[in-house]
Amino acid sequence: MENKKKKFKILRYRPETDDAPHYETYEVSYRHETSILDALNEIRDTQAPDLSYRSSCRMAVCGSCAMMINGVPHLACKTFVRDYEKVDIITLEPLENFPIERDLVCDISDMVEKIERVKPYIIPIDKAKPLTEDFVQSPRQLEKYRQFAQCINCGCCYAACPQYKLNKEFIGPAALTLLYRYNHDNRDAGTPQRLEILNQDSGAWGCTMVGYCSDVCPKLVDPTSAIQLGKGASAFDYIKHFFKKNK
Repeated sequence: MENKKKKFKILRYRPETDDAPHYETYEVSYRHETSILDALNEIRDTQAPDLSYRSSCRMAVCGSCAMMINGVPHLACKTFVRDYEKVDIITLEPLENFPIERDLVCDISDMVEKIERVKPYIIPIDKAKPLTEDFVQSPRQLEKYRQFAQCINCGCCYAACPQYKLNKEFIGPAALTLLYRYNHDNRDAGTPQRLEILNQDSGAWGCTMVGYCSDVCPKLVDPTSAIQLGKGASAFDYIKHFFKKNK
């Protein structure tokens, strides 16, 4: 079967030469199995050797190739050109709500800093005791957080989040999801430290529950659910301290 053709409108920005971002249009041939990342590789190899974008695993695991595809955050390796056969042109832009560094590459350091702030790792009860066979989990214990452990830190949820767009102090969907994930790991003892972040105005209560972050999550993590559960934990913590203080 003869290959079809599709036009791509890509946001270009080279800070050493460009005063502002602008769009350039390219056309590539594609087959049924051609992903957006495949198309980008073809454009770079044959038409725009200076085109910049991130990619690595090609298997929707690393999250590197997250970008705006026709205005919606997606992973380029998991999204196929065939999904856009009914549109004349596919528009590619860097993730929204992050500063542009070059072409489709944006600076996600703010998101990374927020994720680091929630301590996304196991804080053991006894630091002198290694995480060995004594920390084996039952299937029921794993199920308490397994869904939320699938986050790959791609940034799609931050690009979709209206609260993060309006208020960069908001810690954001991925950070709150990982906060909930580790707070519900029976091997972890870091809940009191993370509750300090969860309870802040910029924590779980900064979310207005639009839910778009869950719609665009490529791993079906459902950050909205994690944040809602986090609000419940925060409310319980407040009530517990209220009665303790007034006892």
